[in-house]
Amino acid sequence: MSARKSERLLNLVICLLVARTYVTKERIREVVEGYAGQTDDAFEKMFERDKDELRDLGIPIEMGTIDKFFSDDVGYRIRRDVFELPEVHLEPDEAAVLGVAARVWQHASLAEATTSAVLKLKAAGIQTDQSALSAIEPHVGASEPAFDPLWSAVVSRTVVRFEHRRSGASEPTTRTLEPWGIVSWHGRWYVVGRDRDREATRMFRMSRIGGNVKTVGGAGAFTVPEGTDLRSLVAELAPPRPTSEAKVRARTGSCVSLRRRANAIEPYEDGWDLLHVPYADSGVLAEEIASYGPDAVVEGPGDVLDGVLRRLRTVAGVG
Repeated sequence: MSARKSERLLNLVICLLVARTYVTKERIREVVEGYAGQTDDAFEKMFERDKDELRDLGIPIEMGTIDKFFSDDVGYRIRRDVFELPEVHLEPDEAAVLGVAARVWQHASLAEATTSAVLKLKAAGIQTDQSALSAIEPHVGASEPAFDPLWSAVVSRTVVRFEHRRSGASEPTTRTLEPWGIVSWHGRWYVVGRDRDREATRMFRMSRIGGNVKTVGGAGAFTVPEGTDLRSLVAELAPPRPTSEAKVRARTGSCVSLRRRANAIEPYEDGWDLLHVPYADSGVLAEEIASYGPDAVVEGPGDVLDGVLRRLRTVAGVG
């Protein structure tokens, strides 16, 4: 399908969706970009084909009378309650694609097509309901506060500075980044780019970015290296997926990061819970557990326990 035809069909959907009443064929011809300038015969054929295609896609276009006293005065509409999809469950990769589309919609808002159709309907005296546009807006959860400012920085090529807390770290560190892009990886949102402080390519999980994301300088401050493949970079930079599970006793109200990742949390005894924590690198997990001091005790396996004991002995100055 050509881009011009896709735009025309989208405009037609917007027109019929936001209108509170049936819209006549003549009004549709005036409002929808792509119909203007067509001969009467060409418009009739194009409009009939477009209706058929939308109906084939499952979009319910209704025809009805505009005035109950004039049965020959007919028009068209799309009922929002019929058009809206039920909840859809997606695989992580599918959700990533749709999530990016959702954010592009929110920032660009398909402004030209949407604004044009709605304004023309209003000018013609037809009441509109712009909230109906949410029915064709893709929605995917991306609740991290850092998403919007980072997305804007990616688009405008603006350097950003933010506070980032590594897993298990007690304090966040300040990072200055040239953001090249945003990627969803295994259900998490990451920003990828050049870390100016480390002078290296880095990726940061958005849920660990706290506080305000601040811009540094103006737009167009950097260029993304030619041939950059964000998905490949993420695969290289991302920590390996967990292959093992440790059992860790955690004092109630402590070890928030471990609790967040735990596959299960069981009551253990007064003031303690037993966490089933997935991990890929026993050394990394041991370092995190050791940072919680007396609030976390490893039950197993042995390699994680040994790693924690080594780190605690080093801190205590015991050989």
